[in-house]
Amino acid sequence: MPEPGGAPGAEGIARRWAATLADTEGVTLPAEELERVLLAVAQEARAHAEAEKDAVAHRFAAFYSASPTGIVLADHDGRIVDTNAALTRLLGHEAGDLRGKPVTELTASEEDAATIRAGLAELRSVPRSRFRERLDLIHIEDGSLRTQVTIAGLPGDSAGSLYPVLMIEDASELSLLRETLRRQNVQDSLTGLPNAGSFFNRLEAALAGPSYDSDEQVALVYLDIDGFKVINDGLGPGAGDEILRSVARKIESAFTSHDAFVARLSGDGFAVLMQGRLTGTDVIDLVEDAMALLAEPVYLDGNGVAVSVSVGIVVQETAGRTQEDLHRAAEITLHRAKENGRAQWMLFEADLDSLDRRRYGLGAVIGGALENGEFELEYQPTVKLDDSNEIAVVNASLRWNHPEHGVLAPREFYSLADTTGMTLSLGQWLLKESLSEAARWHEQFGEAAPDLCLRLPTRLAIDPNLVGMVRDELKRTELPPQKVRLCADTTALLDPRGEVLEALSVLSDLDVQIAMAATGAADVELMHAQKLPVGFVVLSGPLIDALAEDEAGAAGARRHIAALLERTRELGLHRVGAEGVRDAEHARRLRELGIVAGRGPAFGGTASGAEIESLIRRHTR
Repeated sequence: MPEPGGAPGAEGIARRWAATLADTEGVTLPAEELERVLLAVAQEARAHAEAEKDAVAHRFAAFYSASPTGIVLADHDGRIVDTNAALTRLLGHEAGDLRGKPVTELTASEEDAATIRAGLAELRSVPRSRFRERLDLIHIEDGSLRTQVTIAGLPGDSAGSLYPVLMIEDASELSLLRETLRRQNVQDSLTGLPNAGSFFNRLEAALAGPSYDSDEQVALVYLDIDGFKVINDGLGPGAGDEILRSVARKIESAFTSHDAFVARLSGDGFAVLMQGRLTGTDVIDLVEDAMALLAEPVYLDGNGVAVSVSVGIVVQETAGRTQEDLHRAAEITLHRAKENGRAQWMLFEADLDSLDRRRYGLGAVIGGALENGEFELEYQPTVKLDDSNEIAVVNASLRWNHPEHGVLAPREFYSLADTTGMTLSLGQWLLKESLSEAARWHEQFGEAAPDLCLRLPTRLAIDPNLVGMVRDELKRTELPPQKVRLCADTTALLDPRGEVLEALSVLSDLDVQIAMAATGAADVELMHAQKLPVGFVVLSGPLIDALAEDEAGAAGARRHIAALLERTRELGLHRVGAEGVRDAEHARRLRELGIVAGRGPAFGGTASGAEIESLIRRHTR
């Protein structure tokens, strides 16, 4: 039973509600029966509430015991009631040792104790507040420990009362984790240098800062290791990592002035940012010092490994410059250094940069231009030099009808296609379309139709599937193989990536005619040494050009060409043509030396397929 004046128990509540219900119209149960039913309902509800309460208590106890955070339960006066196991691990105190002591005794200084007292006072005045501070607490053995302390409140037994709870974390571990994450965000883990993100933030800050000296400049130096894949593949990635670390150290030691900031941008790419009163000459001197230092071998398992780098240098005033502009300028200048033979530096020049941006812009859109039909075939006839003006062969090539830059010749886009990997696609399109057109000519004119000659870009010539591609197109178009001449140059013969010799031999066995481009005796000797099944030799270059000069200038060229033709005859290469025939006099001189056919301005410029068809028709009447 409840105490006098206290709240009524379950029995009293049930009795009161039973009396009320018994007087309600429509209720037929007597008051005693109603009291029994209501009491049963109340007892069931109370049991359910007690079970819920116990479950909550069990969950809190489990969390309290298993929490990785140290927890201190305190009474209203701020004395310790209990601590969990995590606090014991954190501070070394046993729970029993701390019970009844003020929580301020955990602190390492009076200042920290005052902070705890202020937090407890704030909790009492603003019950819903949450207090969080970095404090030094005392470890029982190790002394002061930096921690993160959070003070919150748990509801007490009476309404409105709160009991303080202190949650304590090891801030030294948190700091270590934050520092690790910070380093990962700004630092390259392999070399220890700042990473690309850090570099570009520094560049942005350099450009945003005020410049009070008109002589101040900003310099970007981009360095790429030449042939790093050879080191990685030849000696293994572990050796490659060691080389990268060595390169990083050497670059740092070479660039120490002008507030130099060295970073690793990519796998084998590094960058240096400098600011101040400097000139292009100052930067070039530092770059050359760095290149000499990098050329000194690093010994790995007895192997001396030296590296060369290609370097792009940009030195500019900061006014009006953006991070993107400078980065792009440095990248393009670096690409130019690589294209010019590697192991050298190139200095940014505005005129060259404009040309390079145009070139790289073209290279980037070759794929879309091919898909959109911007490429088409163009032809140039090769004419016999026996005064018959008979077309011996028609040479097919590509031209690009660019919507902005007009008609572009192959020399303007094939090197870019090599860089972007589009040469093979262009070559396949050239092969397919030209054989289709040649098949139509053959169907219309029979044997009077000229042979088709294709100058294979190196990437297509070295492709391991070249034989299959040509065979498939011959089968599709039904063009006789002997009506096709495939022309390659010695660059393709020497390329280590393909099996050009075998492919050309197989194509010759299929009755496809093989032609080789040559500029001098060395090329002819290489054809002989490789035992190529060459049916035609096409001469071009300085010797042919020199023969078009005045008599005095042509005399030396005449002697060299005569000797070269004598050598080709000794090797059984009797059919020799020339490319770049300028006029009738040039053609006459070539004919007198034994050149059998030629092409160039003397016989008209390039022509479309329809124009070539009209030309064939005129010569077959």
